[in-house]
Amino acid sequence: MKNKSETAKKFNRQWIIWLFDLVIFSFVSFVMLVVYNGSLNFNYRFIFSYCAFGIVVLTVSRLLMKIYKQIWRFGGIQCYIRLLISDAIAFLVFLSANIVVYVLKIDTVPFPRMLAIFSTTLLGSLAIRMFYRYAYKCHKRQSRTGKLMQTILKLVAARHIIDEENILENNKIRIAIVGAGNVGVCLAEELLGSKYSSYTPVCFIDTSKDKIGHQIVGLNVLSEARITADVLNDHKVQEVVLALPGNDDEKRKTLYAMYTGLGFKVKSYDYPTVQTAGTQKRQLREFDIEDLLFRSPLDVTNEKTAAFYKGKTILITGGGGSIGSELCRQIAKMSPQKLIILDVYENGAYDIQQELRIAYGPSLNLCVEILSVCNRQALEKVFNEHRPQVVIHAAAHKHVPLMEKNCCEAIENNVFGTLNTVELSEKYKVERFMMVSTDKAVNPTNVMGATKRMCELIVQSHSTTSSYTTYSATRFGNVLGSAGSVIPLFKKQISNGGPVTLTDKRIIRYFMTIPEASQLVLQSAAMARNGELFVLDMGRPVKILELAENMIKLSGYEPYKDIDIIETGLRPGEKLYEELLVKTEELDKTENSLIFIERDEPISNAELNKRLAMLSHAIDIGDDTAAKEALHKAVPSFKNPDVVNATAMETKEIKMAEAFCSD
Repeated sequence: MKNKSETAKKFNRQWIIWLFDLVIFSFVSFVMLVVYNGSLNFNYRFIFSYCAFGIVVLTVSRLLMKIYKQIWRFGGIQCYIRLLISDAIAFLVFLSANIVVYVLKIDTVPFPRMLAIFSTTLLGSLAIRMFYRYAYKCHKRQSRTGKLMQTILKLVAARHIIDEENILENNKIRIAIVGAGNVGVCLAEELLGSKYSSYTPVCFIDTSKDKIGHQIVGLNVLSEARITADVLNDHKVQEVVLALPGNDDEKRKTLYAMYTGLGFKVKSYDYPTVQTAGTQKRQLREFDIEDLLFRSPLDVTNEKTAAFYKGKTILITGGGGSIGSELCRQIAKMSPQKLIILDVYENGAYDIQQELRIAYGPSLNLCVEILSVCNRQALEKVFNEHRPQVVIHAAAHKHVPLMEKNCCEAIENNVFGTLNTVELSEKYKVERFMMVSTDKAVNPTNVMGATKRMCELIVQSHSTTSSYTTYSATRFGNVLGSAGSVIPLFKKQISNGGPVTLTDKRIIRYFMTIPEASQLVLQSAAMARNGELFVLDMGRPVKILELAENMIKLSGYEPYKDIDIIETGLRPGEKLYEELLVKTEELDKTENSLIFIERDEPISNAELNKRLAMLSHAIDIGDDTAAKEALHKAVPSFKNPDVVNATAMETKEIKMAEAFCSD
């Protein structure tokens, strides 16, 4: 029944358009042949015959070119060209018939007048279709022009279209667009012109005096300085969209706080997020985790980095983990000769294997090896079989509280797993070895951080004795979305109705995205000479309390009212802050302004062996307490977290976070 109704509507619409074309041709012919008769002596029978034949020729030509099957409110330039061609064909047919009539010595229409009739008819047909498209584009605007266009459409042809769209319009989310520049206007036009969009813009908000008080695409431009909840409610605004790609982090933070404070959900339309057929397209999207940090994602890759990995055999340990899997994605883009994913956790390795197979098919030479880096014999078999040229060591235990209670396992996996990988890299003449490290290795207060610092010492010490392999390590902060990250925990707690838990409301951390971390590792490995310890400028520290509050607001709730935030106390080994990685006076610069090199003297091979023997003896005993004591001796910078936390509020890092949050 519905299909019959739709067919009837399409048929009626085609006939309405045809009637308009009939009126145009008849009117133009009447003017040219009757009103503007000149010296011609045509009778009405001739004029009627002429018009009837002309209508038949035009109609048949346009039907053959499918002119009346076109939905003109969505018509593009190709549709108008097709109309031009169809009328040109009709004119040639009519001209041929006119020549035949002339040969038979019957009255004919002079060529100039005939050309004028067909040209003017074409112009009228084009004009009425353009006006229809303009009316359809403008009829949803809340202005006098929009209301006039809507009335005209209802009168002439499209009452059912307008009625259907009004039903859809009532179900759309009404948004205010912050930013009446090119990006904001493009968004408004796209939404206004889309029947199936979930949003409808009702106003702009801007700071430009040249725009405030005026209309753009039929929408009022409001002053940002005068925006209140009442003003937005008067416009029946439901959500606010930021369309300001040039804004700095502090401005975005201010706007986000302003509109969420007024009780509105905030979305973003500020940079390309969707890639289609090689081109990037902006997308209206929810604020995500990166937006909550109010820092622009860093992009540290370059052509030189891609060229380094191209055509090489690359082994990634821990390749199924959060960082490891992203490293695999990045490497796969660089056309390696072979990519080996090594992980002890089969599910993670399987997931990234399937993802890359779907994305690249047989063009990517991909191997997966399931084993632990602690298994020296199995690991050596992998090196012997694949002969990697580049090794990126991302395998490690990273959960701070778990490693506090499992110190022997942390040492065996992190320290001696790294030692196995380092020594086999040298034995099988790997060109580059890069270890993924952490900011928790800087003056560590927990077992995990101390083991990673010990791994750095292993890498640096071997760099002094290596005759073939170039060794380096890279430090960075917390990674968004990684296993064990606080973000997924907060999301789960909010979805369960709260409360949101954090260990201490004073705690701060540095954050980066998984792609940023992976790009940093790859570029620093490509630029490494030997023994460097790379660190990244990660920007400002983030207060975890503020992050939790923003996530609650982003989910449409009010902190402490709808969802509470409670402290659970610092966990074993946890400190209130991570130390600032980039202390420019203590670091050397690289060709990338975001990457620095720590000035860190490697320990001797004899000293390294002494410390490793101490740790090996401790884990042989199997006593976690003894292992932790041995780790304190092997890593002199390993500190008591209580001592560090006692003076935390006076540190530069905490003061930076407080200053940033108060801005």
